Amino acid sequence: MSDPLDEFVTRLDALASADEETGARRLPPERELGDALGMSRGALREQLAVLERLGFVHRTQGRGTYIDTPSYGFVRTYFAIAGRLGYITEVDVAEARVLIEQAVAEAAARRATDEQIAGLREAIERMEAADAAGDLRAVHVADADFHRRLLHVVANPILMLLQEGLRSALDEDMRARRDSVTRAHSSGEFDRTHADIVDALADHDPDAARLAMRRHFGLTEQAPAGPATSAAPPKSVDSAGSYAADS
Repeated sequence: MSDPLDEFVTRLDALASADEETGARRLPPERELGDALGMSRGALREQLAVLERLGFVHRTQGRGTYIDTPSYGFVRTYFAIAGRLGYITEVDVAEARVLIEQAVAEAAARRATDEQIAGLREAIERMEAADAAGDLRAVHVADADFHRRLLHVVANPILMLLQEGLRSALDEDMRARRDSVTRAHSSGEFDRTHADIVDALADHDPDAARLAMRRHFGLTEQAPAGPATSAAPPKSVDSAGSYAADS
């Protein structure tokens, strides 16, 4: 059986027309749209409000209603609420990110251009400079940029959606573990694993890239554990740090 909202979207999309100025898919006025769909104005607004909360529709005063490229807001909200209610644990999130990051590194090794590799190396240089200066926030900013750039090499919208959701879910864990991250960085090994990943991408070696990413997370497992109340394994320290500065 088809989902009622899915059917609604299919019918909605068929009624949309391209905006002459932007090319965005614009929907007819509410009255016209309701007549075409055989829906009351109240029922129509209720369905449109659901799509708006999910990020698939936006309304502009004086211009109309448009079908939109979805934002990551709703998936971040999903992970945040699921975590609050105990349906997703820190361990679940940390494990999922390790699996995703390995897959991203492997795929990126097949696709990375020289320009993208140069951008990743520049992010590492910023990480090293910030680490040497003892600027932990700048380390997190550069680390976040590194992983975001790596994900954009693959440019898979499903992976990007999952990664963005995980970033938000890991934010609180990151704040609780700042001291552990600082001690992990002091070993000098942290930045080397990033360089190993990029070297594998430059060689277009998917297996080496995946193994380098595994070592990247393996190093954080040696870091001191976070607060006793946290259920996440130490490897989530780096998972959180990588996305902390991009909230």
